[in-house]
Amino acid sequence: MEYKHREIEQNWQHFWEQNQTYRVEIDHSRPKYYVLDMFPYPSGAGLHVGHPLGYIASDIISRYKRLKGFNVLHPMGFDSFGLPAEQYAIQTGQHPAITTQENIKTFVGQLKNMGFSYDWSREVRTSDPNYYKWTQWIFRQLFEHYYDKTADKALPIAHLIAQFNEGGSGAVNAACDDDTPVFDAQTWRTMGEFEQQKMLLKYRFTFPEESHVNWCAGLGTVLSNDEVKDGVSERGGFAVERKLMKQWAMRITAYADRLISGLDTVDWPEPLKEQQRNWIGRSVGASVRFSLSNASTPPLGVGGLEVFTTRVDTIYGVSFMVLAPEHDLVQALTTPQQKDEVAAYQTWAANRSEVDRMAERKVSGAFTGSYCVNPLNDQPVPIYIADYVLAGYGTGAVMGVPSGDQRDWNFAKHFGLPIVSILDAQKGIDQQADATKEGRYINSGIINGLTYKEATDRLIKWLEANNVGKGKVQYRLRNAVFSRQRYWGEPVPVYFKDYGNGQPMPCLIDEAELPLELPKIDKYLPTQTGEPPLGRAQNWKYHQQYDYELSTMPGWAGSSWYWYRYMDPQNSEVFADKTAIDYWQRVDFYIGGSEHATGHLLYSRFWNKFLKDLGLVPHEEYAAKLINQGMIQGRSNFVYRVKNQTPADADANDAPAGGGGTFVSFGLKDQYETTKLHVDVNIVENDFLDLDAFKKWRADFADATFILEDGKYLCGVEVEKMSKSKFNVVNPDTIVERYGADTLRLYEMFLGPLTDAKPWNMNGISGTYNFLRKIWRLFFDDQTDQPKWDNAQPTAQELKVLHRTIKRIEEDIERYSFNTVVSTLMIAANELTELKCHKKAILEPLVVLLSPYAPHIAEELWAKLGNKSGSISAATFPVFDPQYLVENTFEYPVQINGKVRVSLVFAADAPPADIERAVLENETVIKWMEGKQPKKVIVVPRRIVNVVL
Repeated sequence: MEYKHREIEQNWQHFWEQNQTYRVEIDHSRPKYYVLDMFPYPSGAGLHVGHPLGYIASDIISRYKRLKGFNVLHPMGFDSFGLPAEQYAIQTGQHPAITTQENIKTFVGQLKNMGFSYDWSREVRTSDPNYYKWTQWIFRQLFEHYYDKTADKALPIAHLIAQFNEGGSGAVNAACDDDTPVFDAQTWRTMGEFEQQKMLLKYRFTFPEESHVNWCAGLGTVLSNDEVKDGVSERGGFAVERKLMKQWAMRITAYADRLISGLDTVDWPEPLKEQQRNWIGRSVGASVRFSLSNASTPPLGVGGLEVFTTRVDTIYGVSFMVLAPEHDLVQALTTPQQKDEVAAYQTWAANRSEVDRMAERKVSGAFTGSYCVNPLNDQPVPIYIADYVLAGYGTGAVMGVPSGDQRDWNFAKHFGLPIVSILDAQKGIDQQADATKEGRYINSGIINGLTYKEATDRLIKWLEANNVGKGKVQYRLRNAVFSRQRYWGEPVPVYFKDYGNGQPMPCLIDEAELPLELPKIDKYLPTQTGEPPLGRAQNWKYHQQYDYELSTMPGWAGSSWYWYRYMDPQNSEVFADKTAIDYWQRVDFYIGGSEHATGHLLYSRFWNKFLKDLGLVPHEEYAAKLINQGMIQGRSNFVYRVKNQTPADADANDAPAGGGGTFVSFGLKDQYETTKLHVDVNIVENDFLDLDAFKKWRADFADATFILEDGKYLCGVEVEKMSKSKFNVVNPDTIVERYGADTLRLYEMFLGPLTDAKPWNMNGISGTYNFLRKIWRLFFDDQTDQPKWDNAQPTAQELKVLHRTIKRIEEDIERYSFNTVVSTLMIAANELTELKCHKKAILEPLVVLLSPYAPHIAEELWAKLGNKSGSISAATFPVFDPQYLVENTFEYPVQINGKVRVSLVFAADAPPADIERAVLENETVIKWMEGKQPKKVIVVPRRIVNVVL
């Protein structure tokens, strides 16, 4: 009965699939537990060993909870719309659906090969029309609702229309565009259909708008901020520019306060919660309107420049105004003398990402030639543009107070602008800004002599009384762009109705016509006129009359509600039946990467709150517990190719030249001038290179020669991101084939704490494999292959080992300390081996303890012990009994004049007098006493005995 890992694992994987072992149904007799992985995008490369880390952890939790009596929902699916499949389609002409299907097949095979207990009957794919029908349906609901601030929830647009009919916009307290006009009921009722629909777009949750976006020409689409890194696209490294485009947007800003407060109700990593709080960026302050003054320009037809500030108390210290380079008024404010300078600066800024602009510390900007007027003191204020101000944040204008803000101070110094002291407590403002709120105001008109709170209150009252400002709460969060100029995404279920005025109005397609499926097109490229690829579709019109929306939904659409579809994946009538939602409620354990903090994990919370407002789901937050697993980094290996064939002081024979190059071992490389090259880690073991495999790896290395150390080639090592270009990608299938899925699962957990980043290292995996072989040998004789277990009663020591193991494993899994569980199992195997324990009463519960981590070997041993095949997942987690850890004896160290001379074992409850008598009668103690009588004997119960001579 040799441990044949591949045979065992393939047999049980086949059994689980054939018997639908992990299929789950609603069962009110048991408590539910919902375990969810962030579903993957099925890339063409498949999984590498870094990907399964979170999947292994979630599978351990799933299997553990089943053993604890829970009805566990543990599904898997695929976020299958994405750029890579479309890029491949552009290059090859192959439809993205074909590429995606092939990639998913690879992923599913790899996941099943690792023994994950997913209920595959619930698999979903965001690119399946039966799935995105409901993504489109949710979009329809968003379009048909608005956010009522008084009710503090989403309400139907019909409710808004009724309020307009009764009292105009004054009857409404709702989230809407900043430029929404005020109108009365009579005005509303006299509006035509077009004007009314146009007005309603200012309130709807989803709407088309012109906004500055991250346009990536190389990918042919708009990117979200989290998809842009260092000014280029995260995927492909293409240049990204800021561009004004018409896009669909989602009014996520309406939920800003609830998105912040909801974080206090969930058990999510604190750093991630802080990221979201900062991203939402709630600020309390005031809006102030600066009137415009430009001698060469008549009034611009606007009410002035509006700014938002959290420090309205500093308004008397304003010495300049800064606009975003893309601000709508820049062109009108720029004088002829400044036109060229401003235009050049705008072009430069347009090619920088928002992240780069906000991180920039070098001062830059351009003067527009125009001025605005400070409403408090009527002083002219010069208007500049600078890249650190963003059009999409706040009003796109910032008042510069150099005495109180370091960035403003730097700007003022650079452009020679005044720095006005405003508080008597400010110090050293000739050297740097002082942002203090202490002291009393000076040089500050109506607030001179006041404290910070007094000044703030007075200024806000003055601004409101004079109709030039008001107190305001503002957010860094902006409306979410909801368009991609690509083919491979969900079609937006909208057509455009022509009212005869050249301004088509968006309208929803009928619900009965969902899903609106992707049409066939000849190429996956924009049209010659610059329209998105859907513009290539022939005769693709709504009711053969109206144009459809040609953009598709962004990548985050399908992932913003998918956990509900897992609850009821085949339903064609609703996105999930109420019975299923009421039973499964929400996710109990969610795991995925922290890189999704301000993307998926924020947008999904927004959609969930909206669905909660509609009464469709029971919880404000959809995931009670979230863990961010750490990244498994690549461990790269290097070889060193000799540039000059021999060192100057060596014999030529020491370094034979070969047609494939000569490679020197790591320990000798400093003697040569070398070129460091990445080498495939799969032909390296314990950092030693397989020379024959290396020659076969690349044709140009076929004739390579080597300078070895002790007959071996030692490679160099570095920890880097796992990447194909670095040849440090390890396919889990390779590990599974050689060592087994159970070994891989145990080893990935053993590498370190789940949440820590850690390098992949093959050096210890054989030890993990040997641990499983040691477990196997507790059951079977190495020589005879005969079973070794028996039905004898366990000894006290054996029970102690078992129950100590039960206690530690249960405690560690409950606190997600997965790596320490592996250590505990290894210690238990060693101790039971030393005790020569083969008793079924000990081994059977040990197998159950092992099963969440190594389910294949556990199923095999469970069945061999006489249990029903495939039933270990329905077993009961062993119950810890503290009585077996109670010590019946204690080993006392015995000191004689302060030095330990012997250790003696006594009953744990032995009286001190009995211990003293026995110590003095002990031969070793008598020898060290050397015939002397003790002055006293001190017995400290369960600690020590001290004999003083």
